[in-house]
Amino acid sequence: MKLPSTLLFLPAILATLAFDAAAADKTRLDDATRKQVLSELGARISEVYVFPDKAKLVVDRLQEQEQRGAYRAARNLDQFASMLTKDLRHPTRDKHLGVWYSAQPVPDLANGPAQTPDMDRKLADYLKARNYGIRKVETLPGNIGYIDLRSFPSARFAKPALGAAMTLVADTDALIVDLRHNGGGDPHAVAYMSSYLFDRRTHLNDMHWREGARTESFWTEEDVPGKKFGGAKKVYVLTSKDTFSGAEEFSYNLQQLRRGVIVGETTGGGAHPGRTHRIHPHMQVFIPGGQAINPVSKTNWEGTGVVPDVRVKAADALKTAERLALTELLKSPNDDEHAASLRKRLDALK
Repeated sequence: MKLPSTLLFLPAILATLAFDAAAADKTRLDDATRKQVLSELGARISEVYVFPDKAKLVVDRLQEQEQRGAYRAARNLDQFASMLTKDLRHPTRDKHLGVWYSAQPVPDLANGPAQTPDMDRKLADYLKARNYGIRKVETLPGNIGYIDLRSFPSARFAKPALGAAMTLVADTDALIVDLRHNGGGDPHAVAYMSSYLFDRRTHLNDMHWREGARTESFWTEEDVPGKKFGGAKKVYVLTSKDTFSGAEEFSYNLQQLRRGVIVGETTGGGAHPGRTHRIHPHMQVFIPGGQAINPVSKTNWEGTGVVPDVRVKAADALKTAERLALTELLKSPNDDEHAASLRKRLDALK
């Protein structure tokens, strides 16, 4: 399945949506196919990649590898895709760049609509079957809300589920958003979920695109369905080295706006949005065509990742965030009974 244009931030979703190549008969690779794929890939990189100077380095790398016969070692398209991904990232260190093999034919949308009704239906079914990335929503002891979110799926389909999850934690006294296993997704979903954490319309992020030299701005929505958590209570975001792309944007936005405390490990470091391009009936490439520019820092997390405010191992991040939240709530308990329950839970975590 080809990624819809709204999923600008996540080649990892492509890998998840891809058909099981291991279980399929991988298409064999001959000289003519190899040369055709390299030609198409080089053309797309030159035309689309966010930094033209680095695009040239990538194309040069591909040509050098072909001339020295490196790609002849690939026995099929799946192996070829892995080799190409490695060489795309060699001059750029861009973890969004990647080539994927699909056992099923990749739709050719070059001369058609970006998203067909059938693709919409398949994507909607896929997201619904995975509960829109929402793994868990609960209230922890001390009235601390907790959301375990595994992706930021297309906002066109996920808004009701994301809104429902946020409404469920609206009346908790602090909130923990667990993105330790979140590979990213749709920046519109990032902005929508963030809307529940601010009282006023707030500028979150900008995407600067090479094509058309245009800028796309992302803001929170002032009015959303359900009930907001609001902009006053504490928010803690859990991260790991596997937190990537759109999940990094959510973390970075809140950190720069001083709206959330990031707890865990430095994230993966991918801040270049883009989309997929078909380069063969069974191969597609994700090419970043833009870069995220935060309105506060005037930069992004590409290559560096989001550095947590509180550094701990990912496995320890949840308990650490709970302790931070409980300690903060103890500064202004409702009454003595409330203070005692908070202390009891804090002692249990220690």
